[in-house]
Amino acid sequence: MPGTIEQKLEDLGISLPNSPAPSANYIPFVITGSLVFISGQISIEKGLLIEGKIGKELNVDTGKRAAKACALNLISHLKNACAGDLNRVIRVVKLGGFVNATSDFTAAPQVINGASDVFVEIFGETGRHARFAVSVASLPSGAAVEIDGIFEIA
Repeated sequence: MPGTIEQKLEDLGISLPNSPAPSANYIPFVITGSLVFISGQISIEKGLLIEGKIGKELNVDTGKRAAKACALNLISHLKNACAGDLNRVIRVVKLGGFVNATSDFTAAPQVINGASDVFVEIFGETGRHARFAVSVASLPSGAAVEIDGIFEIA
């Protein structure tokens, strides 16, 4: 029924950010068949970069907040891919999560839960997905987290 996801966003007090522009030579998303592949989104929240290394300057809770910011940026692009209608989302298929962390940091899955939780909160069972979560030595612009996604749409 029309407006369902928009209503859910409103009920949750979530307003989607403007879709961040690509920072290099790529496009934000590609649609092939019924799949949307969205390029990696870094942890930009309210126009400001959440940057730093988790396990050093940042803790897991800040990492989860950074992952949530990535998720909202992904959803903003997904909305564009769906011509403004998020009710077209059939399935959140897969997320790929990269965590800028110290070499001994082992809680990347807990950090990426910050994004996974958002997708389930907004899309319900449709939001449950496959994923990976890995720690890396660095990310673009020093971002704390970067996440990409694959989605099925009608």
